[in-house]
Amino acid sequence: MSGTALALALAALLALGTVPLLDDGFWLALAINIAQYAVLATAWALFSGPTRYISLATAAFFGIGAYTVAVLGEALPWPLVLLAAGGIGVLVSLLVGLATLRLSGVYFVVFTFGLAELIRQLVTWFEVNVARSIGRYVFVDITQPQIYWQLLGLFGLLLVIGTWLSRSRLGFALRVIGEDEVVARHAGIDTARVKIALFALSALFLSLTGAVMAPRWTYIDPAIAFNMTTSFQVLIMALLGGAQSLLGPLLGVIPLVLLFEVLGANFPNHFSILLGAAFMLVVYAVPRGIVGLLARARRRAAA
Repeated sequence: MSGTALALALAALLALGTVPLLDDGFWLALAINIAQYAVLATAWALFSGPTRYISLATAAFFGIGAYTVAVLGEALPWPLVLLAAGGIGVLVSLLVGLATLRLSGVYFVVFTFGLAELIRQLVTWFEVNVARSIGRYVFVDITQPQIYWQLLGLFGLLLVIGTWLSRSRLGFALRVIGEDEVVARHAGIDTARVKIALFALSALFLSLTGAVMAPRWTYIDPAIAFNMTTSFQVLIMALLGGAQSLLGPLLGVIPLVLLFEVLGANFPNHFSILLGAAFMLVVYAVPRGIVGLLARARRRAAA
């Protein structure tokens, strides 16, 4: 993203910050959902886009952030709660990355798929056997407009970091890894360190998003916090928009959030089936995402 495009995007975010002043009902709730998935999909693409490693760990880190708020929300000031949520997410990502980022292909996908379930089971065991409960109430004095503004802030920070990353040596190393990891190693790139660093950065934003969203729920249990549907929704959105572009995931977030709102309201008992159908349609019809379709259209027009 160029400096001009970044400035325009940040100006647009400032304009969107006025939404709570215009409506505090349905439209604000919809804006929060869009902002939430915009951060999640962009953070996912920050790592998976250039490396082409398909991660299904989104629900794990989102749940870590949400559950941190449930545990510490009443004990610490809000900035410290966010710091704790991000710190725990980064710590877990480093441990996971050291153990798994030497894997590739389907092995990495399978491991990240199981990570959310593993953490959910560990949290459930702790709640039942130590805390003697199955969930926690969230009593944090954070309003809906404040949630929305924090999400916009996270998204703006992601755009700044993503722009810097695309121009840095680290970003170049990631793109080489995505093209051919063997070549990257022979070129002297420490592939393990690069992948772990970006995986941790992505996990930081995923965990912070879970923490920011937690006050929307009065009650959180492991099944809510570590819901694997979150991982698949974020994956579909990023692929639809185009994970190779910084703003690409946003192009997938907006239409799919609107679609999922309709499906959830009208077909709640068939939502998982329809989600799977949407995933297959996206992979089959737009394998390179909306960004790829637009790029191909421009090339045809230029020819």
